[in-house]
Amino acid sequence: MRAAFITLSSLNAALYAVVGYFTYLGIFAPIVGVVRFWPPVVIPAAFAVAFGPLVGAVGAAIGIFISDMLIHGNAFLSLTVGVPANFICFYLIGYLSRLEARRAVPASIGVQLLPIAAVIILLQAALLDFETALILGGACIVALALSFIVSIVAERWRSYIFAASAGLLVGSLIVGFGVWLFSQFFLLPTGAQNLPLTAAVIWFTWTYSTEIPFLVALAPPLIWALKQAGWRYAS
Repeated sequence: MRAAFITLSSLNAALYAVVGYFTYLGIFAPIVGVVRFWPPVVIPAAFAVAFGPLVGAVGAAIGIFISDMLIHGNAFLSLTVGVPANFICFYLIGYLSRLEARRAVPASIGVQLLPIAAVIILLQAALLDFETALILGGACIVALALSFIVSIVAERWRSYIFAASAGLLVGSLIVGFGVWLFSQFFLLPTGAQNLPLTAAVIWFTWTYSTEIPFLVALAPPLIWALKQAGWRYAS
């Protein structure tokens, strides 16, 4: 059991790190306007659901640290923001996906409306330009529509849709406010420092919007494929 956990967590981490780095280089990254989307999140999400919350969380935490070192090289920023955000996000996805799905549909809709509201607020406050707001808000709306369709057509995925929505919401909040707090004391890799609090909302919205469509559209088929292949392990 321990060997299986180590093997699956390591595979999860390696795939997440490699695909994440190549996405940063533009190979796997769909880019719309100035927005670069982040599809690698489907890897730890699938591992978390198929093999257990800890497999998904540990692999995501290690994988994001490796890719962060390759991308920006700031270990402290990764350990204080990226690593905990990914660990908690994918642990929640794995854990919540196993819960009763009876109220999952309205809960998923409620959760996914929050980043849409954040986009509208940022646009009204002139903190996002119209094109960027349209892309981010559009991504959330597409994900919301897909979530509703999947939940109605395939009831077995209702818990997962809620888990993905809620887990990513928490992870995105950690990223948003974590980066903001880090900037109050240290220099970010971009050279920015002492960011205003509104930057936390922008980072949160950006993170959620660029990842949720893939968690809804691509992770379920991947999870199904892993289970059909007979890969079963629960931590």
